[in-house]
Amino acid sequence: MTPFDMIPLQWAWGIVLYWLLLGGASLLARHVSGLVTDLIFPLSALGALVMALVGGSALILPVSHFILPIGLPDLPFHLRLDALSGFFLLLLGSAAFGVTVYAMGYFRSMADDQVGLLALWFNLFLAGMALVLLADDAYAFMVAWEVMALSSYFLVTTDHQIPDIRRAGFLYLLIAHVGAVSLLLCFGVLQGGHGAYTFDYMRLAEMTPFWASVAFLLALFGFGAKAGLVPMHVWLPEAHPAAPSPVSALMSGIMLKTAIYGLLRITFDLLNLQIGWWGTLALGLGLLTALYGVIFAAVQSDMKRLLAWSSIENIGIIVAAFGLTLIFYTDGKGGLAALSMTALLYHALNHAFFKSLLFIGTGSVLHATHERRMGHLGGLMRYMPWTAWLTLVGALAIAGLPPLNGFISEWLLLQAFLLTPGLSQPYLNMVIPVAAAAVALAAALAAYVMVKFFGIIFLGQPRDPALHQAREASWPERLGMLWLAAGCVLLGLLPVQVTAALAPVVRLLTGQTLVNDGSWLVLAPVSAERASYAPLIFFAVVAVVLLLTFVWVRKVYHGRIRRADPWDCGYLEQDARMQDTAEGFGQPIRQIFEAFMRVERERPDPFDRKPRYSSASLDQIWFVLYEPIARLASWVSDKVGRLQHGRIQWYLIYSFATLIFLLVFVTR
Repeated sequence: MTPFDMIPLQWAWGIVLYWLLLGGASLLARHVSGLVTDLIFPLSALGALVMALVGGSALILPVSHFILPIGLPDLPFHLRLDALSGFFLLLLGSAAFGVTVYAMGYFRSMADDQVGLLALWFNLFLAGMALVLLADDAYAFMVAWEVMALSSYFLVTTDHQIPDIRRAGFLYLLIAHVGAVSLLLCFGVLQGGHGAYTFDYMRLAEMTPFWASVAFLLALFGFGAKAGLVPMHVWLPEAHPAAPSPVSALMSGIMLKTAIYGLLRITFDLLNLQIGWWGTLALGLGLLTALYGVIFAAVQSDMKRLLAWSSIENIGIIVAAFGLTLIFYTDGKGGLAALSMTALLYHALNHAFFKSLLFIGTGSVLHATHERRMGHLGGLMRYMPWTAWLTLVGALAIAGLPPLNGFISEWLLLQAFLLTPGLSQPYLNMVIPVAAAAVALAAALAAYVMVKFFGIIFLGQPRDPALHQAREASWPERLGMLWLAAGCVLLGLLPVQVTAALAPVVRLLTGQTLVNDGSWLVLAPVSAERASYAPLIFFAVVAVVLLLTFVWVRKVYHGRIRRADPWDCGYLEQDARMQDTAEGFGQPIRQIFEAFMRVERERPDPFDRKPRYSSASLDQIWFVLYEPIARLASWVSDKVGRLQHGRIQWYLIYSFATLIFLLVFVTR
């Protein structure tokens, strides 16, 4: 390894230190009006852009690593930059750049003291996520994991004066640390009791199938808790709505992917063997999570909670792709394993862009209207056209419509499902077609959810008179949204180039790469005769058709155009209350899947002249699994707490009995 090969890793570590310094500087600058938003956040965005370039360079340069002179005695930090960590650093930097630019405008309305503290945690959060991706030993990984968890907790509880936000932050921190304990146990299994904690040692360790399975299950649970896999998902619909919108974008778009990174790192890199049933388990959990998430997203009336459930759905799709990759890899189908791994990485990158875009788009709506409930919104497209059109790009992308990026990754994953040959395990030949149908159902419901999301918020008439005062987002906010929207478009139009860039990561994990049977214009993942897609040609045809239609209407048909009110069923007094509501839009899904949720309805007085109906669809898993645990913990703590209210005589008796016990049994 030459000194030149070390430069990207040195730059990556330098940016981590740079973010830490910016976090400290934000505290010092919090008393200077506007300095944090006008200087600290732009500098943070610049660091994110450089980190994206460093990650991209790691895709083509050799692996580099070095040891830091920090840590505990005989426990220094080891860092490593390879194609896998480089890809996720590229994801982190490119998405965080747009979100941080947006944050410059979003946080300007906050008090200087508050935004200074928030900038500290914001930069620590970025540094923690980057260090997770660079860590090459269990000690550095767990330290970085804790920095990421604690900083994101303080970001979630920015408005800690509100009890519900404190409750959401506590739930997030609790499940994060339960997952962290599982990861600590996983690393303990991987090092085998020999005291070695570096990943290089773990790569060389020979493990039996039993202990390898134990390590995999601990990793799946620990990283699944961070990613939001069912049933460890309950923190996510609470924490994302509680956090400021740029923080929600970072958590959903980037932080959830660090869990995917950890799962890939342990399963395909640190473990010396992989077993087929791991893939079946991951595939089942992924599909369950995807369907569960999208069903609950369809019945939400809070726009940020809807996006949080949608994040659960997309994580489920990524984990399903992970499980499918394991099935192919252990069955000797290397080409298909490379195809499904490419779909996994592509969707992770896509989700970072379109979900970040949607969260910050809702942030602009929230800033302009001070309203999160979709039933109180509507008609905002005429008052916030920039926000509406850019959010529409994200909505179309997450709905999987061509030629945007969400279509590519879901199409690649469906190709992997549909082109599956006979597998060695007969039950898999029955499971795979059902799994493909489940992915298609989740994709269709995601499109349904996005029609509801965009239509209720931006189309129709305003449901509240105060919406007429809504104002467009500031220019930094628009620039952040433009960056992410441009990413959605480019990732959708250049799939051949993107899959070629992903080849080093796929080769590192599966030993093979996706071979494109088409040209630089045509993506053909298996063969051009079986399936192919040319997004640039598709986009050109759509653009030409729209242009010709526009010219024909304006030049040829213009004289015969007349404007009239839409058909009103004979009712002349139209108003916003006649429009479909968020609850009404989700009613069919609620009725079909009511067995999976607890529905609470509120009906008005039948004599009310302006009745308003409301309903809430609650997570049944919370009441079945988590509420009994909470009651048991409360009961135990109550019993233990009674020891603090006893008499002094009893405490003296306890102490005397303990002393006698020690004298009798210890001094023998």
